[in-house]
Amino acid sequence: MSTWSPDSWRAKPISQVPAYPDPVALAAAEAQLRKFPPLVFAGEARELKTHLADVAHGKAFLLQGGDCAESFAEHGADHIRDFFRVFLQMAVVLTHGASKPVVKVGRIAGQFAKPRSSDDETIDGVTLPSYRGDIINDIEFTDKARQPDPERLLLAYRQSAATLNLLRAFASGGYADLTRVHEWTMGFMKGSTAYPRFEELATKIDDAIDFMRALGLTSDNTPALRETKFYTSHEALLLGYEEAMTRRDSITNDWYATSGHMLWIGDRTRQPDAAHAEYFSGIKNPIGIKCGPSLSSDDLIKLLDKLNPNDEAGRITLIGRFGAEKVHDHLPRLIEAVTRAGRTVVWCSDPMHGNTIKASTGYKTRPFDKVLAEAKAFFEVHRQMGTYAGGIHIEMTGDDVTECVGGVSAVTEADLKDRYHTYCDPRLNASQALELAFLIAEEVRAQRPARVVAAQ
Repeated sequence: MSTWSPDSWRAKPISQVPAYPDPVALAAAEAQLRKFPPLVFAGEARELKTHLADVAHGKAFLLQGGDCAESFAEHGADHIRDFFRVFLQMAVVLTHGASKPVVKVGRIAGQFAKPRSSDDETIDGVTLPSYRGDIINDIEFTDKARQPDPERLLLAYRQSAATLNLLRAFASGGYADLTRVHEWTMGFMKGSTAYPRFEELATKIDDAIDFMRALGLTSDNTPALRETKFYTSHEALLLGYEEAMTRRDSITNDWYATSGHMLWIGDRTRQPDAAHAEYFSGIKNPIGIKCGPSLSSDDLIKLLDKLNPNDEAGRITLIGRFGAEKVHDHLPRLIEAVTRAGRTVVWCSDPMHGNTIKASTGYKTRPFDKVLAEAKAFFEVHRQMGTYAGGIHIEMTGDDVTECVGGVSAVTEADLKDRYHTYCDPRLNASQALELAFLIAEEVRAQRPARVVAAQ
């Protein structure tokens, strides 16, 4: 740690880095970012770490979700509001099912950069650089659009700042008030089979609020009823941007990434001796590690040694992304390695990324039944091994898209073309996300110890 600095990653091997044609312009954009105010604050990141420590100890549950890749084109108040509404609905369902707090972390206000399996993309015989997210280049398939543009770093910062401003207003300004629980449902969701279940749950919440009101507890005098804590996260793929947003905390003198409350290392960039692990080793934010089938047990322990040598609870969230058929092959060995090493982590399931297929119509999609199967397998393995399944990590939107097939919205492969709006990978729509929340709530409920009733 004595040799760590925000730029020490530059001396390490790195992957998934765009080739900027103008290094001078890139350096100028990064220098400008260093002068900008932080997007989040060290105290908020510490607060989230405390909540994640509760998850690690089985006292809370983590809900993490949002866009696959945020876009400049989709940025708007209605889009953010609709995402937040569905997220609140999911959190209420999970809170009721778990009977414990739900830690709310969005993939938002910074989730712009995406790793790609190839540096180039070929269409109709033309080869251009791959689209890597709006913070780097444009999805339009032209030579000019696909060239990495440093000015996009500044645009991403400004969009993140505006998004955070609105999210903070929603979380603390009354929109999250539980007395408004019936108002969170969008019109198009009322035809979903999940809608009656949510309305039934909302009525139970109304009854509980009426009871508390009779005791003198209202949203006016009880902040917990009208406000919620909401945190942001993203994959810290573009390390030049992250370096520019890394600041010393004036209270502790520790380094924090101020681009988001929680950052994670992707499945393609988590090599223990490479640049991303080096950068993550010096920041004090809570961090995630995506764990796919290729992650060896030894490398996982090396990563924990490097990123959390003092085994601080809440520091590490392990986000498994295996594919529905591979959970039982790989998750148990990782749990065994972590348990044997005596490490404290949050175990979280990403049932999306390992279940991406190409439909017969040519669109990438994710079958809802495969997403559900991976999530159920995640809980099953933890029950078998006596460990706590602490979270779910999904790509979802509040919009009525047709990107993932199946679920209560009954999206078929033929429907994909109707409202396929994602800039990268397919997302659950609002109805599918709420349905998944109910199904996950049942799994979380099954983890609760049996209630002992005293003999009369």
